[in-house]
Amino acid sequence: MPSAAVPVERGWLWPAAWAVLAVTAARVVLLAFNRTDLFVDEAQYWLWGQELAFGYYSKPPMIGWVIRFFTEIGGDGAFWIRLPGPLLHAASALILGAVAARVVTRQAAFWVALGYVTLPMVAVGSLLISTDTVMFPFLAAALLGYLRVLERGEAWVAVLTGAALGLAFLSKYAALYYLISAALAGLLLPSARPGWRAAGLALAGFLAVASPNLIWNLANGLTTVQHTLDNADWVRDPGARAGLNYGGLTAFVASQFAVLGPVLFAAFLSAALRWRRAGAEGRLLLMFSLPILAAVCVQALLSQAYANWAASAYLAGTVLAVAVVLRRRVWLAASFAVNGALCLLFPLAAVAPEALVWRGQPLLERYIGRDEMSQAILAAAEARGLTTIVAGDRDVLADLFYTARDLDVVVASVPPKGRPQHHYAQRFPYRPGTEEVLLVLRASDRNPCPDLTAPVGDIAPKTGAYRRHPQALFVAMPECFGS
Repeated sequence: MPSAAVPVERGWLWPAAWAVLAVTAARVVLLAFNRTDLFVDEAQYWLWGQELAFGYYSKPPMIGWVIRFFTEIGGDGAFWIRLPGPLLHAASALILGAVAARVVTRQAAFWVALGYVTLPMVAVGSLLISTDTVMFPFLAAALLGYLRVLERGEAWVAVLTGAALGLAFLSKYAALYYLISAALAGLLLPSARPGWRAAGLALAGFLAVASPNLIWNLANGLTTVQHTLDNADWVRDPGARAGLNYGGLTAFVASQFAVLGPVLFAAFLSAALRWRRAGAEGRLLLMFSLPILAAVCVQALLSQAYANWAASAYLAGTVLAVAVVLRRRVWLAASFAVNGALCLLFPLAAVAPEALVWRGQPLLERYIGRDEMSQAILAAAEARGLTTIVAGDRDVLADLFYTARDLDVVVASVPPKGRPQHHYAQRFPYRPGTEEVLLVLRASDRNPCPDLTAPVGDIAPKTGAYRRHPQALFVAMPECFGS
């Protein structure tokens, strides 16, 4: 690590800021022409923002707060819900530039900022609002603060570093990986030990900021912990696993070439395989990336893991990977050529989501047809004079709540049997009244009370998100759902 006597190189910030601003401005302009529907998670996050709290069914509260802030400014349109994405990634890029300026060089700081803002995962995260996107600037700030604490040991910086990590925790629980990484770094790397006083102050800052959500979880039956255990299903019942999921592990590792970009992920793996030659700074960056990637690989091997579950590894990972490719300009050029092309392709594809077709279906079919399904359901309810819609599918509920936000229609979930399996079953279960309702179920699901329902018909789109999930509609008596 640089010592306190070595000044951080400056002069990179304005060039990096202008480059990041140019990319971000282009993204915001194209976002205004985005024709994809809100994804199920995005619609759910919007709904969370309508009822501000210190926690929600499956995630901490920050994303709901952020969306609420932007929609208060511009309204509930998809553009304003997604607008925080490119702006927060721009902030993350510049903070990571500051990290690179401390542990690499001023030149690297510029390329790290530009490299981060053109990552494939950032390109996608600038189109679809996610908890990773909201977490990243706080997590990057915590990493930057940690480096300064190692250099100078300032008490106030330690507290702010912990507070930044607390804000990252309020954005996504994956921020806890950084506590584990810091502990491992201190154990294995003498230069990564901030001292007990600084570590205690940082931990105090973290707990002070994170405590509202911790208290909320205790008051709500540890809801998010239960959801996390559902995702890591091998924890609940390890004996039920028939074997190791080598195919899932292979698929997850392969997906990381798409998350970071093939050249940068190869550079990251190269640095990891050359641990002894990485230098003190490189090994520190590896400690804030490799344990995270390893943990998710174990999850993929034991059960399954989605491509973005290791995203928090690629803040420090990007700094390290860019530092590696800077040694060979041909690899730097190749990286920006590939990632830059993807950065342009993704937003353009979202402007015309039906244009990219594979085997007769749009590649982005998961992100189209959702509003159309909701409009068809609402039309069916209106045609029959029904003002309450009860649905069982989380995807349908998410978009119905959003699409019907300005209508005089009540949307509710089929009441759960046992522990609620999603936010809508927890917060909006149907409470039987005296009037008939429109019941919406997946066509493949069993009708819970055929004697108390009259079929209306199926909605079976030939393309889009519900192509494989047609919905069956019924007029249902309130007795169908118990008393």
